[in-house]
This record gives sequence, structure tokens and C-alpha cells, in this order.
Amino acid sequence: MKRLDYYWYTRSPWLVLLTPLSLIYRIIVSLRRSAYKLGILRSTRVTTPVIVVGNITVGGTGKTPLVAWLAEYLRGKGYKPGIISRGYGGTASSWPQQVRPDSDPGVVGDEAVLLAANTGCPVSVAPDRVAAANALIAGGDCDVILSDDGLQHYALQRDIEIAVIDGVRRYGSGFLIPAGPLREPVSRLQDVDLVVVNGQGSEGEHPMNLQQGGAHQLLDPDKVRDLHEFRSRTVHAVAGIGNPERFFRALQKAGLQLQTHAFPDHYPFQPADIRFGDGRAVLMTEKD
Repeated sequence: MKRLDYYWYTRSPWLVLLTPLSLIYRIIVSLRRSAYKLGILRSTRVTTPVIVVGNITVGGTGKTPLVAWLAEYLRGKGYKPGIISRGYGGTASSWPQQVRPDSDPGVVGDEAVLLAANTGCPVSVAPDRVAAANALIAGGDCDVILSDDGLQHYALQRDIEIAVIDGVRRYGSGFLIPAGPLREPVSRLQDVDLVVVNGQGSEGEHPMNLQQGGAHQLLDPDKVRDLHEFRSRTVHAVAGIGNPERFFRALQKAGLQLQTHAFPDHYPFQPADIRFGDGRAVLMTEKD
């Protein structure tokens, strides 16, 4: 059986049945945002500038790679960036958690460990992003905070908002959850500072292109093979990310023949999940 998000992007007629629920969700979203604007719900400004990189849709759009790029860009400009995240999938018994490259993804979340390893920045995670931000500030080793996701986390005030859009899938059916992938109406983009499109953008949007790297051996990451080496045979392509099809398309664009295996986002892989018994190479995303 196909997942609901498949139908969001195929504009299936039966999604109309879910539109009453989407209307209720839209009202809740609007009331919640108004409550923060009016001060009914508390919104906190921390002592360090905050840049939020998020999206208005469910699923992966490329936020985390953009956060990593921004961290390097800001460091090159003389800043000391720190990164906060929700720590999605983490099972820590207390929050916030400081994240290192060797932290357990099962405790603090997979994307947080990826960011710590790739950027070298201090990383703090917590469902309460205000607490995560204050933990970084208390450490005294950052002067600007990047929030990986959190566009809808209005409890934390922000100085710059960047919304990331998938250039292929865009807004799907155009409905809010559950009849579509939208967390907030498309009109929310009128309030952000930058709209970045992962792929081809339109007028007023800033295009972002992810570059495909080499394949690192899982047991020896220092060993890197060019993707062209895999062109002569079919390989297994495995992805447990928000939009597995983007990974598959990138491999196909590199000329590879694929047997694809899509898993849910943040899927906790076990050895049996990538043991196919046919001797073919298995290519996974870095997060997986």
C-alpha cells in the first residue's frame, strides 16, 4: 500500500475527502500563529541572532545541507555559528543535549550528528529550541545561531527566516495536512526573508543545487569510489529520507542502474535491511 504522501504529489481525486480536516488544521495553524503575535503564547528572544531554515511542507526539501553550507559561509565571514535542532528521533531522557560527531544518533537524532560531523560547529538539540539556543549561548562559543527546521516553532523569535522548497514536488496538492503536504498556507512565504528552491526556482526564488559526491565505504569511510565505477552493473539504492526519489534521481543522473528501496524518514536501519544476498553494491545516503 502506498503512503499518504504519495497521493499528495499525484493530486489523487480522493484527497478531496480529507479537505474538511485540512480546513480544521488550517484554522488551528492560523489561531496558533495569531496567539504568538498577540502575546497570548510566549515567544522568547535570545541574546544571539537567530537564522531559521525551515519549510512549509512535510518531508525533506534540503534544509540540512543548506544549514551546513550556511555554517561554512558564516565562518568564512568571521562569525562563530552554532546550530540547534529538535533532535528528531532522539531518545534522550533529558534535554537539551550537546551533540558531537561521535554522539549516538539514537539518543540525539541522526541529522544533528550529521551536522556536527560535517560542520565542526557546536550543536545543541532539544524539542524546546529556546532551551537549545540558550545552551549554546551559555557555552560562549557562538555568536549566531542556525536553526535546522523550526519555521513553525514560534516560541523562538528569529532575525532571519529562510524557507526551502523542493523544486520538483513544490506544494503537491496545495492542501494543508492531511489532504496535502503543507504545514502552513503558501501565503506564509510572503513573510519570510528568503525562499530557496532545491532545484530550478522561479522569479523571486533563489536556486540551490546539491552536488553528488563519491561513495564512501561504510566500514572504511576514508575509502572513496567515484560513482562512475558502478555504471557497469545494477546496484541497490537505499534511502530513508524525507524524499527518497531525489536520491534515486541523482544516482540515475550519474548513469547508474538501480534497484530502489525507499524507507520512512529517519528509519532505524538494521543489518538485515541492506543484506540482499545477491552480491550487488548497496548505495545509501550519508544520513542513512
